[in-house]
This record gives sequence, C-alpha cells and structure tokens, in this order.
Amino acid sequence: MSFSSLVSDIAYRNSERDDLRSQVSRTRSYASTTATAATSVSISGDISSQLHGGYSHPLARAWQAERQLTKSMLIYPLFISDQPDEEVLIPSLPNQYRRGINKVVPYLQTLVAKGLKSVILFGVPLGPNTKDALGTNADDPKGPVIRTIRLLRRTFPDLFIVADVCLCEYTSHGHCGILRDDGSLNNTLSVDRISDVALAYASAGAHCVAPSDMNDGRIRAIKLKLIEAGIAHQVVLMSYSAKFSGCLYGPFRDAAGSCPSFGDRKCYQLPPGGRGLARRAIVRDINEGADIIMVKPASQYLDIISDAKELGKDLPVAAYQVSGEFAMIHAAASAGVFDLRAMAEEATQGILRAGATIVVSYFTPDFLDWLSN
Repeated sequence: MSFSSLVSDIAYRNSERDDLRSQVSRTRSYASTTATAATSVSISGDISSQLHGGYSHPLARAWQAERQLTKSMLIYPLFISDQPDEEVLIPSLPNQYRRGINKVVPYLQTLVAKGLKSVILFGVPLGPNTKDALGTNADDPKGPVIRTIRLLRRTFPDLFIVADVCLCEYTSHGHCGILRDDGSLNNTLSVDRISDVALAYASAGAHCVAPSDMNDGRIRAIKLKLIEAGIAHQVVLMSYSAKFSGCLYGPFRDAAGSCPSFGDRKCYQLPPGGRGLARRAIVRDINEGADIIMVKPASQYLDIISDAKELGKDLPVAAYQVSGEFAMIHAAASAGVFDLRAMAEEATQGILRAGATIVVSYFTPDFLDWLSN
C-alpha cells in the first residue's frame, strides 16, 4: 500500500469513529431528553396512566382482585342415588358420578382431607314406584337425601351440608311442584309440600336448605315452619332467587332424572332476558327471610349476580355454575380451544368479580388441588 493510500485509509477510519461517537452522543441525548420529559410529565401530576407497576408481580396481580377464591367459598354438588352401591359415570357431565350412600363416604374422605368445606345434595330415586304426582318420596326418612344427611353429619362433623329442596326428581311428571288438572303449577299446594320437605331435611341435620323450585312465597313458608319447629336459629335458608330457564341444565337432568315429561319450566323459572323480574324476585326473597341469595346459571348472568349484591348488600350471594357451563368448558378444552384450568379459573374469577362470595361448582375437586399448589 502506498503512503498516500495509507493516509487516506486512516482518515476514513477516523471519520467512521467520529460518526459512531456522534450517533452514541445523539442517542444519549435523546434518552436524556425523553427521561427528562417523562420526569417532567410525572412531576406535573400526569401519573394516573402508569398502571403496569401495580401488577408487575404474580402476587401483586392477585391483590388486584376484590375477591380471591378460597376453598371455603366452594360448594360441591353430589348426586345421591337410592341404589346403595351404585357408582355410575354421568356421560354428559365429565368426571362426575351418581353415587349410592355406600359409595359417598369413601369418595368424600379424600376431598375432605384436601379441604372440602361444603356439599349440596341432590336425591336421585331410581327404584320402581319411587315417583308420583306429589313427590311423596322427597322427604322419605329412608330416602337418599335424609339418609345421606345423617351419615355425613356423623362421619364428617365439620362438613357443611346443603340440601337442595325440589320435587322434580321425585314427581312422575318431572315438574317442580304439584300440578293442576290442566298441567299448570298449583303454587299453593306446591309451597306447602316444598316447605314440608325443607323442614324434613333441616330436622335430619342439614345445615342449610336451598329451595330451587321457584314457587312464589316458598321462602316465607319455609322460614315460618323452621320457626315453628324451633330450629330456625340453626338452619341457613339459601334461596335460588334468580333461577333462569334455558338450555344449560341438560347434563344435570341426565344425572338427576328430572327432565319434565311434558312441557317446560318457562312459566316458573325466569326468562333469560328478565332482569327486572330477577331483581323483584331477589327483593321478595330477602323480605321473606332468605339468608343467602343464589343466582343460577352463573357466567351468562353476571349482571344479575351484580344486581343481587347491590340489592342484598348485607347478605352473602351465591352463584351456581351449572352443569352446562361446566360441560362447555370441558368440551372446548378437549378441542384445544384453551387450557382447562386457565378457563375454569377465569370463569370463576368473573363470577367472584360480579359479586358472588359462594360458588356451587363441579370444578370443586379440581380447585381443591389447584388452590393447594
């Protein structure tokens, strides 16, 4: 290389270094200017948009929830057959079984050890001649619900036992009360019968009776009979105040054998668009003596859960994530739409955010594991 070429090459490299130094200097200057501007904005008080720091850590994200799911919030539905040794998978309700009384305790022992706090019992009469027009076997002392209440009280003294109160599983027609000759619901006779059944379950040892029939005035009738029996002070009355008719109950009816033999329940369960009706029903049941208000189904009726919390601000609000909701989440997860646990948790968080502090859920066994990890 000639001397002149060497000088030219050194000059070119020095020029590159000067350009690089200039770029670094401009970058530092820009960063400094931006930081100054950001500081200036902060100093001027415009900080309300700076949110990311508040949920930058998993624990900090959990703190953002007004309510965090705990095991004590969960109630697990159990289908109790009158066949003592039955343990049958319910095809439309993933991982859920209908069990006879001899199978219930062995199954629950593991769940109670994991922290299960509460169950709700649904009787399923399968034997011959167990159904009639009056639902006679609903409060049979030898029937599945009363026998199971007594067994669980002896075996698991700390387990909170809820007894669902309805006639649909026990009536030959599958409706939630006693019918008139024209097939419509006889509200007066139905309320008298439902309140008798509730009293029988409470007298057998249920901590809570939960009428799901939707007959007008049944909360007052039950409360009065509990008072007359001298046990109102020790029995929780949880009302299915806002129970909507719809297509989300199919798996439950498969499990409980409670599908109507004719017609439907649209004349006593609430219409899906009936928000005003739901609010009126909630207020009515509060005034009649309900201790807990329930909304059913849950995820499609978050506005009603919120209304229940507003109207019954001094009462606990329960939400029943029904069989169809549970089955849909399982079906979508099986199809790869989302992760099962992630969706179960997200759906439940939505229910809690809306205002519920109690959740009736078929996911309860899963949550007992998930909440322990």
